Amino acid sequence: MFSAHFFMKNLEVLTIAKELLINEEIRHKEIRVVGEDGSQLGILPLNEAMRIADEKNLDLVEIAPQATPPVCRIMDYGKYRFDQAKREKETKKNQKIITVKEVRLTPSIDVGDLETKIKQATKFIKSGDKVKVSLRFRGRELAHTEIGAPLLDKFAESFKEIATIEKQAKMEGRSMVMYMSPKQ
Repeated sequence: MFSAHFFMKNLEVLTIAKELLINEEIRHKEIRVVGEDGSQLGILPLNEAMRIADEKNLDLVEIAPQATPPVCRIMDYGKYRFDQAKREKETKKNQKIITVKEVRLTPSIDVGDLETKIKQATKFIKSGDKVKVSLRFRGRELAHTEIGAPLLDKFAESFKEIATIEKQAKMEGRSMVMYMSPKQ
């Protein structure tokens, strides 16, 4: 039977495997070593590679554990982590988050209510959001789904200048759904 110590030891190895192995964490006898400038230093024993890294006051980092032999690079690991975090932060900053706002209609919607929904959807599109227009059928209305397409076409007609229809009207369960996005 396995002991609790066995599971804890394997758990530690799994959590380390997510990160890059550095210095004493590397357990291979021979590794392919890449210098800090990107030059190939060849296949070396682990202790020799560790000695070279120590002489330069840098870390030995395993970058390709699945290769045969595993590839390790001599680098400043702290600086590498800092640069990586900085790059991730920069890419997050440049991403534009697009949200999908929903406008719900019914087949028996009145003209005034429809205009209110159009104003609401216009506000969403002008703020840069996508709009999901759903026409919900209830009870006996499900027998007359042909009413839905002209109503959604009329709704989309009022957005010709500011939006494009991303996905045409289509039945999804009890609702007819259409997606619109702002024009570029």
